[in-house]
Amino acid sequence: MKNASWIVALVVGVVLGVAGDRMLVSSGSGRSIAPRPVKGTATAPAKPTTPQTPATTAASVPLRADDPARGPEAAKVTIVVFSDFQCPFCAKVGPLLKQVEQGFPGVVRVVWKHQPLPATMHPQARPAAEAAEAAREQGKFWEMHDRLFANQRALSTEVYESAARELGLDVERFKRSTASHAGAARVDADQKLATTVGASATPTLYVNCRRIQGAYPFESIKPILEDEIRKADALARQGKSGAALYQAICEENVRKFPASPAAGAAAPKAAAPAIIPGGRAAVPVRQDDPAKGKANAPVTLVEFSDFQCPYCARATPAVKEIESAYPTDVRLVWKHLPLSFHANAMPAALAAEAAREQGGAPKFWAMHDKLFANQAALSAASYERYAGELGLDLARFRRDLANPKLRARVEEDAQLAQKLGVNGTPTFLVNGEQVVGTQALRTAVERQLAVARAGK
Repeated sequence: MKNASWIVALVVGVVLGVAGDRMLVSSGSGRSIAPRPVKGTATAPAKPTTPQTPATTAASVPLRADDPARGPEAAKVTIVVFSDFQCPFCAKVGPLLKQVEQGFPGVVRVVWKHQPLPATMHPQARPAAEAAEAAREQGKFWEMHDRLFANQRALSTEVYESAARELGLDVERFKRSTASHAGAARVDADQKLATTVGASATPTLYVNCRRIQGAYPFESIKPILEDEIRKADALARQGKSGAALYQAICEENVRKFPASPAAGAAAPKAAAPAIIPGGRAAVPVRQDDPAKGKANAPVTLVEFSDFQCPYCARATPAVKEIESAYPTDVRLVWKHLPLSFHANAMPAALAAEAAREQGGAPKFWAMHDKLFANQAALSAASYERYAGELGLDLARFRRDLANPKLRARVEEDAQLAQKLGVNGTPTFLVNGEQVVGTQALRTAVERQLAVARAGK
């Protein structure tokens, strides 16, 4: 989900230019943090764009004295990374973080926080986190960190123990630690902190407590780093250093970049009326957007998604549960956000649009279900097969696939996502409230439903 989309250091790294797995997610959701949406053909050269510095909010992120960290304790910039060893996008953050450290030598400190996704999505995420903790106990966290990401596709007990031997650890002590889940409490504490500070996706970075989620190129993040260095220099002249400097700069950022209006303060009014009833942000919805549920439902759930994103496929059951639980209270609206590194994302989106052209929302959702059910086999041949199974006119279906108007429609959704700050998939907007992944989705729906029923 979830939808694109952030972290100075990490974001810098996530810079991968992608975001989407973003991955985004705390212990219950998944999301792909992605780069720019696909435009034109999948192989068309990307048009040069001016790097855009991401908007940030801030939250105070406390640190333990023994958190895995590298870089000087007196660093001007502290980047806290909430990450998952089985998250493919998290793996690509490491090199980018090192790029940041090299670009600002002696200035940046990187601190690790665990945020393994649930076993249903990443079965080895927690075992890997506990293996890293067992290595930390013997002074080799970052070395194990590198081994785990280097072997991400083959994570297993054998890999952990082999890495322990290669790193010269006391293997028997390492085994006792992992077998007894000695690191579990620390992992749990990190995940609880992630929920508290709003790190709802992996990777999520906090640059001097400024939250950045999504994938941005280094040049987009660089102004944030430079801004934080200027603040640190000013505070240093006031005698702040070390932990006191980190605390002071975080307090300043929390005031300057609040995540929500201050207590007792009136929320700013939108310049124009929200499209969604009761919404906190105006999310334009076309009359013919693929939708399910009553048009006047008190809660509108807009989903930005990608047919090739595995986390989007895994989010589908959670969305269907909400539809079943609130058949008259929730309206679901689909918006396309095909990620540029998913070669079949745009073609699949066009196939779904071609189905919509012939049968409106019912045929769209029928194609939607087939695409997600067969996500590992997306292809031009499969799209035509599904069209046939749905009783569509195949000749018209083929023509519509090549219709530039449909591609423009998909790209329009992706552009809307950028305007709304949606940089990963799946991302949901529940009456304008952004939710990454599915862990907090039902809670957001219930909260917005309560607000609507109260007449607020």
